[in-house]
Amino acid sequence: MKVLVAVKRVIDYNVKIRVKPDHSDVDLTNVKMAMNPFCEIAVEEAVRLKEKGVASEVVAVTIGPKAAQEQLRTALALGADRAIHIETDDKVESLTAAKLLKRVVDDEQPGLTILGKQSIDTDNNQTGQMLAALAGMGQGTFASEVQVEGDEVRVTREIDGGLQTVSLKLPAVITTDLRLNEPRYAKLPDIMKAKKKPIDVQTPDALGVAVTSSLNVLKVESPAERQGGTKVASVDELVDKLKNEAKVIA
Repeated sequence: MKVLVAVKRVIDYNVKIRVKPDHSDVDLTNVKMAMNPFCEIAVEEAVRLKEKGVASEVVAVTIGPKAAQEQLRTALALGADRAIHIETDDKVESLTAAKLLKRVVDDEQPGLTILGKQSIDTDNNQTGQMLAALAGMGQGTFASEVQVEGDEVRVTREIDGGLQTVSLKLPAVITTDLRLNEPRYAKLPDIMKAKKKPIDVQTPDALGVAVTSSLNVLKVESPAERQGGTKVASVDELVDKLKNEAKVIA
């Protein structure tokens, strides 16, 4: 079974975000970029399925500028066999990403497609669900456990009320949650080997998908700085502050 894994290039989660002076967008100048943490979990799960003998091949795919090949090389170093880069400098929204991934799914015919449940830049949590709908596949979102049995995959999902297990016919789409696994670190020999693994570069035009935007960014602002806390001497004083200062209770 072939497993397709989508990865995304985002600002490293350790970096403090800066907003451009004109408030038009986030400033990416000299900012460290990395693979989206949820995508790292997706890659790890795909590699583990290969190590178990469930998957025969792991293919990583990303959408973004030429620099996004850095994240593909990381996926290759972690255990992916080959990679596909849909190169575009345009801003790609969730539906467009899903349409592009659908074309890759049509070409590659994977038994399982794994994505991170969301990216830490836009936090939309949409692409996996949209891809499943476009491809007409079953979906198991927010996965904390994945078990492939024959032509089915059992996915344990994290939901508000606890855990839910669903059984999906393959091919299917899965989005990963934090507790699914702990990603490994790429070893230096694997990083060197990854430089020789193939990356197939494609374009949205070649795939027949127009990269268009349906959203207009009006203004980007940094969150307000948090104020220091205040110690109170009694419960009565706490209630008074919550009622008269914070005005969160009546």
